[in-house]
Amino acid sequence: MSCGLSALLSHALVAFTIEADNEFEHRSPHFTTRHGGSPSDPWLCSMAMWWNCLRFVGEEGIAARKVEELARTGTNLHGMHRWGHVAVEDTTRPRMQWVLRATPKGRLAGETWRALIPEIEKRWDERFGAAAMKSLRAALGAVARQLDPRLPDCMPILGYGLATGGPPRTTSPEQASNLLPALLARVLVAFALEFERESEVSLAICANVLRLTGEAGVRVRDLPRLAGVSKEAVAVAVGFLEKRGYGLVAPASPGSRVKTFTLAPQGRPAREKYPRLVSKIEADWETRFGAALVRDLRESLAAIDPSLLAGLKPWPDGWRASSPPIEVLPDYPMVLHRGGFPDGS
Repeated sequence: MSCGLSALLSHALVAFTIEADNEFEHRSPHFTTRHGGSPSDPWLCSMAMWWNCLRFVGEEGIAARKVEELARTGTNLHGMHRWGHVAVEDTTRPRMQWVLRATPKGRLAGETWRALIPEIEKRWDERFGAAAMKSLRAALGAVARQLDPRLPDCMPILGYGLATGGPPRTTSPEQASNLLPALLARVLVAFALEFERESEVSLAICANVLRLTGEAGVRVRDLPRLAGVSKEAVAVAVGFLEKRGYGLVAPASPGSRVKTFTLAPQGRPAREKYPRLVSKIEADWETRFGAALVRDLRESLAAIDPSLLAGLKPWPDGWRASSPPIEVLPDYPMVLHRGGFPDGS
């Protein structure tokens, strides 16, 4: 079937994220296990961690609770501290009482990110055409203005069952960003929350695992490539589905080391419900926001969708340069505590 609205939003947001992450990795000193660097440098900082943490932390102290209020979502505070981006006055306190300060290297990373995101937007104007991007921003903004203003400017770190999950964390919304990735994220989060109110399986798992599992099953090792998500995210998704009785992982044949994931009887209705529920939410949005507006948004996203992979060639010094080329973009972002997918950790 053709891509639904949530998949188109995801493709655009993930493509922007990968392009920005690649550029940040090329410009900013960092350290990773696979690709070295100086251990005195901070761990590589993904765009996800900039949006939900680092952009709010400066030299002056800020309470961890205030960071989450400003971000309107949670962050991986332990990771940001461990990776060298923020300093904490007293780690013996409860986590939400931590007082955070950006380290010198964290401040440098923050300055790089602050300038980089508008720069990637300009690249997209040149690549896809200023008129096309203006139409996309206008449609996204018109929908976003009608959504809950407490929605975050980024994709939340997924919770149990890879759910987007739960109401926004603050009752006093800050000024929302009008940068392209923020608009994409707010609209996509709103869609996911509506989906997950009516589905026992999260949009992330439906879009990236159930959608790809045919009657004969699918090899577990193929899912990261087919879905465009990390092995870690696939492992969490498949583990959840197996634990809840939606599917089973077993050898592809007797004695084989290759594992296949197949759906249990309970998993087939969940798989079949996914496209129906996506279509229902789109129809509801047409009624609520206006059919012409939702159509404009879908058409604007569909116009750039075939060309999104063109900007994702990594720099030779980047970690993705030694990985297989990206073939597909995920139908829903899988942001994990390890820093965010797609990330540089």
